Amino acid sequence: MYDLPSEDPEEPGLVDEFHDLQPDLLKKTCQSPNYSQNDYFIAKDLNLYYDSEHPLWYKRPDWFLVLGAQRGTNQQELRLSYVIWHEVVTPFLVVELLSPRTENEDLGLTERKQEERPTKWEVYEEILQVPYYVIYDRYKNQFRAFVLQSGKYEELELSQGRLWLEELGLGLGLWQGSYEEVAGQWLRFYNGMGNWVPTPEERAEQERQRAILAEDECDRERQAKEQERQAKEQERQRAILAEDECDRERQAKEQERQAKEQEQQRADNAEVTIQQLRDRLLQLGVDPNSLP
Repeated sequence: MYDLPSEDPEEPGLVDEFHDLQPDLLKKTCQSPNYSQNDYFIAKDLNLYYDSEHPLWYKRPDWFLVLGAQRGTNQQELRLSYVIWHEVVTPFLVVELLSPRTENEDLGLTERKQEERPTKWEVYEEILQVPYYVIYDRYKNQFRAFVLQSGKYEELELSQGRLWLEELGLGLGLWQGSYEEVAGQWLRFYNGMGNWVPTPEERAEQERQRAILAEDECDRERQAKEQERQAKEQERQRAILAEDECDRERQAKEQERQAKEQEQQRADNAEVTIQQLRDRLLQLGVDPNSLP
């Protein structure tokens, strides 16, 4: 069952998981530098009423963006639908996510009979004249973009599978990754530097990682300072030990000098004593050389 049916035969069907996740990723990464978040309106799976003469006629784009339409900031002001003749401003970008049942109409391949309502393609191209119309087929990982030229949609040649939207200050491209733990190729916005715009959760994780890196850097600086302090302390201790060693050597030399002086003094004293004895013997008339 590619499209879950509704009890109401007029309804296009219920939203599946992909049609819930992909528009959510688009909304979270649509952070225009040219507009404040309150000055553009984003909707997914919301009725878009396009003809005041047929007020019950509507289309339900999978995702669309309106530049210059203020976003409701009060719960009571949140839109139930988007009514063109009340809003005046038409969507700037519409994204349709292909499914086998809607593929022909999304691609403008369905011919409308006279009494039938206009197809999506006719509404976007002729009635609303939406500047950019994007189609993504997740089964083929095919991303196609159309721009309104002279009232008709012309398919764009995408450079590396990316579409730059100058008015928005953002680009739209295919990103290979995991969103909400679901791996695949996803449509998401990128900035003027060519980098994917992070979701709030990714930004929080990046901030957490930056905080961890900053803390690690602080730890490394603290460790470096502590190592420097320890090295200085070791150098100081070595200097103290070297000074102590010098003191010991000086003390040893001084003790050796004093010992030599004392020895010399003893020798000198002994020589004086002997000479005094010789002199005394001579005074007594005794020849010292005759003594044993």
